[in-house]
Amino acid sequence: MPQVPQRLDASAVRAWCGFALRALGRAREEIDAINVYPVADGDTGTNLYLTVESATAAVEAVFAGHAALAGGKEAPGGPEALDGREALDGHEAVTGQAVSLGRAPEGPALADAVHAMAHGALIGARGNSGTILAQLLRGMAQVLAADSDATHTDGQGLRLALRRAADSARQAVVHPVEGTVLTVASAAADAASGAEGDCGAVARAAYEGARAALAATPGQLAVLERAGVVDAGGRGLVAVLGALVETFTGEAPAAAAVPVLAGHARVGADSEATGLHARVDAAVTEPLGELGELGELGEVGEVGECADGTPAPEEGGPAFEVIYLLEAEDAAVARLRDRLDALGDSLVVVGGDGLWNVHVHVDDAGAAVEAGVEAGRPYRIRITHFGLDDAHTTGAGNRPVRERVERAVVAVVPGEGLAGLYAEAGATTVLARPGEPPASGELVEAVRRAHAREVVLLPNDAELRHTAAAAAEQARTEGVRVALIPTRSAVQGIAALAVHEPGRRFDEDVVAMTSAAGATRYAEVEVAERQSWTMAGICQAGDILGLIEGDVAVIGSDVTATAEAVLNRMLAAGGEMVTLVLGDEAPDTIAAHLESRVRESYLAVDTVVYRGGRQGALLLIGVE
Repeated sequence: MPQVPQRLDASAVRAWCGFALRALGRAREEIDAINVYPVADGDTGTNLYLTVESATAAVEAVFAGHAALAGGKEAPGGPEALDGREALDGHEAVTGQAVSLGRAPEGPALADAVHAMAHGALIGARGNSGTILAQLLRGMAQVLAADSDATHTDGQGLRLALRRAADSARQAVVHPVEGTVLTVASAAADAASGAEGDCGAVARAAYEGARAALAATPGQLAVLERAGVVDAGGRGLVAVLGALVETFTGEAPAAAAVPVLAGHARVGADSEATGLHARVDAAVTEPLGELGELGELGEVGEVGECADGTPAPEEGGPAFEVIYLLEAEDAAVARLRDRLDALGDSLVVVGGDGLWNVHVHVDDAGAAVEAGVEAGRPYRIRITHFGLDDAHTTGAGNRPVRERVERAVVAVVPGEGLAGLYAEAGATTVLARPGEPPASGELVEAVRRAHAREVVLLPNDAELRHTAAAAAEQARTEGVRVALIPTRSAVQGIAALAVHEPGRRFDEDVVAMTSAAGATRYAEVEVAERQSWTMAGICQAGDILGLIEGDVAVIGSDVTATAEAVLNRMLAAGGEMVTLVLGDEAPDTIAAHLESRVRESYLAVDTVVYRGGRQGALLLIGVE
């Protein structure tokens, strides 16, 4: 039997997240298929997977940060990767994720890991069940990271954490309903409270209690009994608790059938042409919609219409799912709950300490967002229109199926300005704000939004290549032909997009775009966040850094002078076109100065300037 954690520590949290992500990945389609409550939109499994994926990424970032600190003890010559992926480049070393001078602790503290897990789940929560799962993890974190003399690393600590998780999740739902994930969570906590022994024994008791409660959900909720299924959110939680058992025992729980009432239909996601359909299955066994646009408040706009311009349905249940993160005080959130409760249903507000995740189903999406504005600062707003053929909406007629286009480009972009530029060129964009890289699920959703038979995927970031590869693989299983071009910067993506021709053969188009991207060298000008060792020497917090191909090449004190030095180095090797993408905080005169410098010193070299908006870097430079 493989070695397993003997107590609750950061490594156990990391392992749990990994096992849970794998379990939900295997069960995702089954969970989507039995999703009938609160909306039969077939996405509960996907939403839970994306929520855990975000939590897992946050925990991995904690481990990567500590590993990078350990790298600071090494002799100069390049820090080694200690996060299981690749060597940390100069960019990571000074912009917040890697080498800092001084000695590192032996490993992350439990409090750091559970806080990261809860925060990652909170900011990445999707759908009703994902939002509730985020609160379950937050409740556990409140116990496991508590500053007290009592130990929270043994079976007793896990019992207390599961109890707090169930209670806090129930409190977060304005109108709790039995027969849902809340019931399963409470049953898990009850079973754990009566268990004796170590973490493995407690986890197994919680799992068995959750399984029994899940099997009983059709008798508690009429919509489940009619469909002949168990609750989808509760099924997802059983998978997560099964991963907890595997964490502490080294063995996944034996696959066991979850009964479905004989003679009843099971709701499953069918083709895009027919929406949801019913089919009869004997059991749901182990293992075992589309999300709205991601945008700031100003991007919500025309939410009164469907994606194809048809009016929103006027009859049946609420037409929209609205989710956003909210920075607000507790008192304002209490008022927000009352306001949103009057507007719609399925209201869940989770979080605390000034950051909240708000989920509600409403007919007036604009009013739900406005309520958030009154309470604080909403952002990462997602508005999903429930399809006219969903069980949640009735009496609105049939919507014609939108024909697939032949080819599309999906690109990750670092700022609103570039998002607009890429969109004008016909690309479907995924916005990656500083410190918030998109998960693979977001890229898959973007591929679905593109609605094309063939898709060219541009990650535009070296750190997203594995995420993009996973998204491409998932999209291929859905029948989409996907080519991943490993662009490492948005300026390489611009070069690739410039030669994109949808009318030529797919392979020829991909080769041309790949060649254009590969022929484009890239650089960034940024501000150092801390004192750090770099390939160009030691920098201090506040220094201006010029990075070429990811490595720090220039350290300076003036943005324009540093940018000019970087550009001179790049053009020394030749070039025909310079692309400058200005961030919001770049000096107003820098573009004119660099354009003048190119005209004076490099004949026959053209310069093009774009506004990138809030893109993290002060300046992006591309040389073709």
